[in-house]
Amino acid sequence: MRKIFFIVFLFTFNTALANEVAKNLSQKNGCFACHSVKVKVLGPSFVDVSKKYNSHQDARQLLIEKIKNGGSGNWGNVPMISYPNLSDKDIGVMVDWILEL
Repeated sequence: MRKIFFIVFLFTFNTALANEVAKNLSQKNGCFACHSVKVKVLGPSFVDVSKKYNSHQDARQLLIEKIKNGGSGNWGNVPMISYPNLSDKDIGVMVDWILEL
């Protein structure tokens, strides 16, 4: 029983740590200037992004490319700026967090 509890604890701790890393990356890179977790700001909320793209088979790669290249038209007329200098690894961490919301 202790072993199961410890495994659940480690999983929960690792998930919380990964979420914190993703939030910090999002804040550091200015994502919260246009987005929030639950409420539309200039761009859609991260929860709305998750709802829209979670059913896509290639959602993770699609969102990595959208963040890397920017674009417009998916959520209205306000364009999303591109982030070509962010690594795919860092973007992937943020995308994984968003898709889990």
